[in-house]
Amino acid sequence: MRRYAALASVLLVAGCMTGPSLETRSRVTAPPGDSGHLTVGSAGFTESDLLAHMYALLLNRAGYTTSLITVANRELYEPALESGQIDVIPEYAATFADWLQARTHGAGAAPVGSPDLAATMSALRRLTAPRGLTVLDSGRAVDRNAFAVTRAYARDHHLRTLSDLGRSGLKVRLAAGEECVRRPYCAPGLRKTYGIDITGVDPKGVGTTQAKRAVRDGRDQMVLTTTTDATLDAFGLVLLADDRHLQNADYVVPVVNRARAGGVRVTKALGALNSVLTTEDLASLNQRVDSWRRLPQDVARAYLEDKGLLK
Repeated sequence: MRRYAALASVLLVAGCMTGPSLETRSRVTAPPGDSGHLTVGSAGFTESDLLAHMYALLLNRAGYTTSLITVANRELYEPALESGQIDVIPEYAATFADWLQARTHGAGAAPVGSPDLAATMSALRRLTAPRGLTVLDSGRAVDRNAFAVTRAYARDHHLRTLSDLGRSGLKVRLAAGEECVRRPYCAPGLRKTYGIDITGVDPKGVGTTQAKRAVRDGRDQMVLTTTTDATLDAFGLVLLADDRHLQNADYVVPVVNRARAGGVRVTKALGALNSVLTTEDLASLNQRVDSWRRLPQDVARAYLEDKGLLK
Protein backbone atom coordinates (compact mmCIF):
# COMPACT_ATOMS: atom_id res chain seq x y z
CA MET A 1 0.00 0.00 0.00
CA ARG A 2 1.39 3.42 -0.91
CA ARG A 3 0.27 7.03 -0.67
CA TYR A 4 0.67 9.12 -3.78
CA ALA A 5 0.45 12.83 -4.54
CA ALA A 6 -2.19 13.04 -7.27
CA LEU A 7 -4.53 15.20 -5.21
CA ALA A 8 -4.19 18.32 -7.33
CA SER A 9 -5.20 16.59 -10.55
CA VAL A 10 -8.16 14.92 -8.84
CA LEU A 11 -9.39 18.28 -7.56
CA LEU A 12 -9.01 19.96 -10.94
CA VAL A 13 -10.90 17.29 -12.83
CA ALA A 14 -13.47 16.45 -10.17
CA GLY A 15 -14.33 20.08 -9.62
CA CYS A 16 -15.57 20.31 -13.19
CA MET A 17 -17.81 17.25 -13.08
CA THR A 18 -21.47 17.04 -12.15
CA GLY A 19 -22.40 13.48 -13.15
CA PRO A 20 -22.29 10.99 -16.01
CA SER A 21 -22.29 12.69 -19.41
CA LEU A 22 -23.77 11.29 -22.61
CA GLU A 23 -20.26 10.31 -23.64
CA THR A 24 -19.55 8.34 -20.46
CA ARG A 25 -22.98 6.91 -19.76
CA SER A 26 -21.96 3.56 -21.21
CA ARG A 27 -19.67 3.12 -18.21
CA VAL A 28 -22.65 3.45 -15.89
CA THR A 29 -24.46 0.53 -17.48
CA ALA A 30 -21.35 -1.58 -18.13
CA PRO A 31 -20.84 -4.86 -16.22
CA PRO A 32 -19.14 -4.50 -12.82
CA GLY A 33 -15.40 -4.13 -13.30
CA ASP A 34 -12.44 -5.45 -11.36
CA SER A 35 -9.31 -3.32 -11.71
CA GLY A 36 -6.08 -4.65 -10.27
CA HIS A 37 -5.04 -1.31 -8.77
CA LEU A 38 -7.58 0.58 -6.66
CA THR A 39 -7.47 4.07 -5.22
CA VAL A 40 -9.09 4.31 -1.80
CA GLY A 41 -10.34 7.74 -0.75
CA SER A 42 -10.61 9.37 2.65
CA ALA A 43 -12.61 12.47 3.60
CA GLY A 44 -9.74 13.65 5.78
CA PHE A 45 -11.04 13.24 9.34
CA THR A 46 -9.85 10.57 11.77
CA GLU A 47 -12.65 8.06 11.31
CA SER A 48 -12.58 8.29 7.52
CA ASP A 49 -8.79 7.84 7.55
CA LEU A 50 -9.12 4.74 9.72
CA LEU A 51 -11.79 3.22 7.51
CA ALA A 52 -9.84 4.00 4.34
CA HIS A 53 -6.76 2.27 5.75
CA MET A 54 -8.82 -0.76 6.75
CA TYR A 55 -10.36 -0.93 3.28
CA ALA A 56 -6.93 -0.72 1.66
CA LEU A 57 -5.48 -3.43 3.89
CA LEU A 58 -8.39 -5.78 3.21
CA LEU A 59 -8.10 -5.15 -0.52
CA ASN A 60 -4.34 -5.78 -0.35
CA ARG A 61 -5.03 -9.13 1.29
CA ALA A 62 -7.49 -9.93 -1.52
CA GLY A 63 -4.73 -9.41 -4.07
CA TYR A 64 -5.16 -5.77 -5.10
CA THR A 65 -2.56 -3.05 -5.04
CA THR A 66 -3.91 0.15 -3.51
CA SER A 67 -3.17 3.84 -3.18
CA LEU A 68 -4.70 6.19 -0.63
CA ILE A 69 -5.77 9.75 -1.31
CA THR A 70 -7.47 12.38 0.85
CA VAL A 71 -10.10 14.71 -0.61
CA ALA A 72 -11.88 16.40 2.29
CA ASN A 73 -14.69 18.00 0.32
CA ARG A 74 -17.60 15.77 -0.75
CA GLU A 75 -18.33 18.17 -3.62
CA LEU A 76 -14.94 17.13 -5.02
CA TYR A 77 -14.48 13.52 -4.03
CA GLU A 78 -17.89 12.30 -5.19
CA PRO A 79 -17.33 13.36 -8.83
CA ALA A 80 -13.82 11.89 -8.60
CA LEU A 81 -15.45 8.63 -7.49
CA GLU A 82 -17.77 8.76 -10.50
CA SER A 83 -14.86 9.35 -12.87
CA GLY A 84 -12.79 6.47 -11.49
CA GLN A 85 -10.02 8.65 -10.06
CA ILE A 86 -11.18 7.31 -6.71
CA ASP A 87 -12.42 3.71 -6.70
CA VAL A 88 -13.56 3.14 -3.12
CA ILE A 89 -14.51 5.47 -0.26
CA PRO A 90 -16.20 5.04 3.15
CA GLU A 91 -19.48 6.94 3.42
CA TYR A 92 -22.45 7.34 5.77
CA ALA A 93 -25.74 6.09 4.39
CA ALA A 94 -28.29 8.75 5.36
CA THR A 95 -25.98 11.74 5.01
CA PHE A 96 -24.76 10.63 1.59
CA ALA A 97 -28.32 9.88 0.44
CA ASP A 98 -29.53 13.34 1.42
CA TRP A 99 -26.48 14.98 -0.18
CA LEU A 100 -27.07 13.15 -3.47
CA GLN A 101 -30.78 13.92 -3.31
CA ALA A 102 -30.01 17.64 -3.12
CA ARG A 103 -27.34 17.35 -5.82
CA THR A 104 -29.72 15.52 -8.14
CA HIS A 105 -32.99 17.33 -7.49
CA GLY A 106 -31.92 20.69 -6.06
CA ALA A 107 -31.32 22.15 -2.61
CA GLY A 108 -35.03 22.19 -1.81
CA ALA A 109 -35.55 18.48 -2.44
CA ALA A 110 -37.13 16.51 0.40
CA PRO A 111 -34.57 14.46 2.38
CA VAL A 112 -34.56 10.72 1.72
CA GLY A 113 -32.41 9.67 4.67
CA SER A 114 -34.34 8.40 7.67
CA PRO A 115 -33.90 6.31 10.83
CA ASP A 116 -35.01 3.30 8.74
CA LEU A 117 -31.84 1.68 7.38
CA ALA A 118 -33.60 -0.36 4.69
CA ALA A 119 -35.47 2.67 3.33
CA THR A 120 -32.33 4.80 3.47
CA MET A 121 -30.24 2.21 1.63
CA SER A 122 -32.93 1.77 -1.01
CA ALA A 123 -33.03 5.52 -1.65
CA LEU A 124 -29.24 5.74 -1.67
CA ARG A 125 -28.89 2.97 -4.22
CA ARG A 126 -31.50 4.60 -6.48
CA LEU A 127 -29.44 7.80 -6.40
CA THR A 128 -26.02 6.22 -6.90
CA ALA A 129 -26.83 3.74 -9.68
CA PRO A 130 -27.26 6.35 -12.46
CA ARG A 131 -23.89 7.79 -11.47
CA GLY A 132 -22.04 4.53 -12.00
CA LEU A 133 -21.61 3.91 -8.27
CA THR A 134 -22.42 0.87 -6.16
CA VAL A 135 -23.21 1.02 -2.45
CA LEU A 136 -22.07 -2.13 -0.67
CA ASP A 137 -23.88 -3.51 2.36
CA SER A 138 -23.57 -1.79 5.70
CA GLY A 139 -22.40 -3.51 8.85
CA ARG A 140 -23.23 -2.71 12.47
CA ALA A 141 -21.13 0.45 12.78
CA VAL A 142 -23.08 3.69 12.77
CA ASP A 143 -21.93 7.25 13.35
CA ARG A 144 -25.03 9.33 13.86
CA ASN A 145 -25.72 12.53 15.75
CA ALA A 146 -25.92 12.07 19.51
CA PHE A 147 -26.50 14.25 22.55
CA ALA A 148 -24.45 14.27 25.74
CA VAL A 149 -24.74 15.80 29.21
CA THR A 150 -22.40 15.71 32.18
CA ARG A 151 -22.43 12.61 34.36
CA ALA A 152 -23.39 14.75 37.34
CA TYR A 153 -26.33 16.29 35.45
CA ALA A 154 -27.53 12.84 34.35
CA ARG A 155 -27.17 11.45 37.88
CA ASP A 156 -28.83 14.41 39.63
CA HIS A 157 -31.85 14.34 37.30
CA HIS A 158 -32.05 10.56 36.75
CA LEU A 159 -31.42 10.79 33.01
CA ARG A 160 -30.55 7.87 30.76
CA THR A 161 -32.51 8.73 27.63
CA LEU A 162 -33.66 11.79 25.73
CA SER A 163 -37.20 10.84 26.76
CA ASP A 164 -36.11 11.15 30.40
CA LEU A 165 -34.85 14.66 29.67
CA GLY A 166 -38.10 15.61 27.97
CA ARG A 167 -40.16 14.36 30.91
CA SER A 168 -37.97 16.22 33.39
CA GLY A 169 -39.15 19.64 32.18
CA LEU A 170 -35.60 21.00 32.50
CA LYS A 171 -34.63 24.00 30.44
CA VAL A 172 -31.75 23.08 28.14
CA ARG A 173 -29.28 25.29 26.32
CA LEU A 174 -27.68 23.20 23.59
CA ALA A 175 -24.08 23.55 22.39
CA ALA A 176 -24.13 22.67 18.68
CA GLY A 177 -23.56 23.96 15.18
CA GLU A 178 -25.55 27.03 14.23
CA GLU A 179 -27.52 24.98 11.68
CA CYS A 180 -29.03 23.05 14.62
CA VAL A 181 -31.64 25.80 14.99
CA ARG A 182 -33.37 24.66 11.80
CA ARG A 183 -32.28 21.05 11.23
CA PRO A 184 -35.22 18.67 11.80
CA TYR A 185 -33.02 16.16 13.62
CA CYS A 186 -31.56 18.74 15.98
CA ALA A 187 -33.34 21.41 18.07
CA PRO A 188 -36.72 21.20 16.27
CA GLY A 189 -36.69 17.39 16.50
CA LEU A 190 -35.71 17.41 20.17
CA ARG A 191 -38.69 19.65 20.88
CA LYS A 192 -41.16 17.76 18.67
CA THR A 193 -40.11 14.16 19.30
CA TYR A 194 -39.02 14.38 22.94
CA GLY A 195 -40.66 17.52 24.29
CA ILE A 196 -37.30 18.88 25.46
CA ASP A 197 -37.39 22.56 26.38
CA ILE A 198 -34.52 23.83 24.21
CA THR A 199 -34.12 27.46 25.25
CA GLY A 200 -31.38 28.24 22.76
CA VAL A 201 -28.50 26.95 20.65
CA ASP A 202 -24.98 27.99 21.58
CA PRO A 203 -23.19 27.93 18.17
CA LYS A 204 -19.95 26.22 19.14
CA GLY A 205 -19.95 23.46 16.52
CA VAL A 206 -20.66 19.73 16.51
CA GLY A 207 -18.66 17.91 19.17
CA THR A 208 -15.94 20.55 19.31
CA THR A 209 -13.71 21.02 22.33
CA GLN A 210 -15.33 24.42 22.92
CA ALA A 211 -18.82 22.90 22.87
CA LYS A 212 -17.92 20.14 25.32
CA ARG A 213 -16.17 22.55 27.64
CA ALA A 214 -19.29 24.75 27.69
CA VAL A 215 -21.33 21.77 28.93
CA ARG A 216 -18.65 20.58 31.35
CA ASP A 217 -18.43 24.06 32.88
CA GLY A 218 -22.21 24.46 33.14
CA ARG A 219 -22.67 27.26 30.60
CA ASP A 220 -24.75 24.86 28.47
CA GLN A 221 -26.60 21.73 29.54
CA MET A 222 -26.22 19.47 26.51
CA VAL A 223 -23.89 19.09 23.52
CA LEU A 224 -24.50 17.75 20.02
CA THR A 225 -21.78 15.24 19.15
CA THR A 226 -21.66 11.82 17.46
CA THR A 227 -22.02 8.23 18.58
CA THR A 228 -18.31 7.54 17.95
CA ASP A 229 -16.97 10.54 19.88
CA ALA A 230 -13.94 9.18 21.71
CA THR A 231 -13.36 12.13 24.05
CA LEU A 232 -16.56 12.24 26.13
CA ASP A 233 -14.95 10.65 29.19
CA ALA A 234 -12.26 13.32 29.28
CA PHE A 235 -14.96 15.96 29.67
CA GLY A 236 -17.07 13.98 32.14
CA LEU A 237 -19.87 13.56 29.59
CA VAL A 238 -22.28 10.71 28.83
CA LEU A 239 -24.63 10.13 25.91
CA LEU A 240 -28.39 10.09 26.40
CA ALA A 241 -30.00 7.29 24.40
CA ASP A 242 -32.04 8.27 21.34
CA ASP A 243 -34.80 5.93 22.46
CA ARG A 244 -37.42 7.23 20.00
CA HIS A 245 -35.03 6.97 17.05
CA LEU A 246 -34.93 10.61 15.99
CA GLN A 247 -31.55 10.30 14.29
CA ASN A 248 -31.01 8.99 10.79
CA ALA A 249 -29.44 5.68 9.77
CA ASP A 250 -25.90 6.92 9.24
CA TYR A 251 -24.37 3.47 9.00
CA VAL A 252 -20.90 3.16 7.53
CA VAL A 253 -21.08 1.94 3.91
CA PRO A 254 -18.36 1.44 1.30
CA VAL A 255 -19.19 3.16 -1.99
CA VAL A 256 -17.34 1.98 -5.10
CA ASN A 257 -16.96 2.95 -8.73
CA ARG A 258 -18.94 0.16 -10.39
CA ALA A 259 -16.86 -0.05 -13.55
CA ARG A 260 -13.57 -0.36 -11.66
CA ALA A 261 -14.42 -1.92 -8.31
CA GLY A 262 -17.87 -3.42 -8.62
CA GLY A 263 -16.77 -7.03 -8.79
CA VAL A 264 -17.38 -9.87 -6.34
CA ARG A 265 -13.81 -9.85 -4.98
CA VAL A 266 -14.07 -6.25 -3.76
CA THR A 267 -17.50 -6.87 -2.27
CA LYS A 268 -16.25 -9.94 -0.42
CA ALA A 269 -13.05 -8.28 0.79
CA LEU A 270 -14.78 -5.23 2.25
CA GLY A 271 -17.76 -7.22 3.46
CA ALA A 272 -15.48 -9.06 5.90
CA LEU A 273 -15.47 -5.91 8.04
CA ASN A 274 -19.26 -5.94 8.43
CA SER A 275 -19.32 -8.90 10.79
CA VAL A 276 -16.86 -7.39 13.27
CA LEU A 277 -16.82 -3.58 13.21
CA THR A 278 -19.20 -1.97 15.72
CA THR A 279 -19.98 1.59 16.72
CA GLU A 280 -18.09 1.01 19.97
CA ASP A 281 -15.09 -0.22 18.01
CA LEU A 282 -15.07 2.96 15.93
CA ALA A 283 -15.14 5.11 19.05
CA SER A 284 -12.24 3.14 20.52
CA LEU A 285 -10.22 3.37 17.30
CA ASN A 286 -10.85 7.11 17.06
CA GLN A 287 -9.60 7.47 20.63
CA ARG A 288 -6.35 5.70 19.84
CA VAL A 289 -5.64 8.21 17.09
CA ASP A 290 -7.07 11.41 18.60
CA SER A 291 -6.12 10.93 22.25
CA TRP A 292 -3.25 8.44 22.17
CA ARG A 293 -1.66 10.01 19.07
CA ARG A 294 -1.21 6.75 17.20
CA LEU A 295 -1.06 6.64 13.40
CA PRO A 296 -4.33 5.68 11.66
CA GLN A 297 -2.58 3.05 9.52
CA ASP A 298 -1.08 1.37 12.59
CA VAL A 299 -4.37 1.40 14.48
CA ALA A 300 -6.22 0.03 11.45
CA ARG A 301 -3.74 -2.82 10.96
CA ALA A 302 -3.72 -3.77 14.65
CA TYR A 303 -7.54 -3.88 14.71
CA LEU A 304 -7.80 -6.10 11.65
CA GLU A 305 -5.12 -8.43 13.00
CA ASP A 306 -6.88 -8.63 16.35
CA LYS A 307 -10.14 -9.58 14.60
CA GLY A 308 -8.44 -12.22 12.50
CA LEU A 309 -8.97 -10.40 9.21
CA LEU A 310 -5.22 -9.96 8.59
CA LYS A 311 -2.34 -12.29 9.30
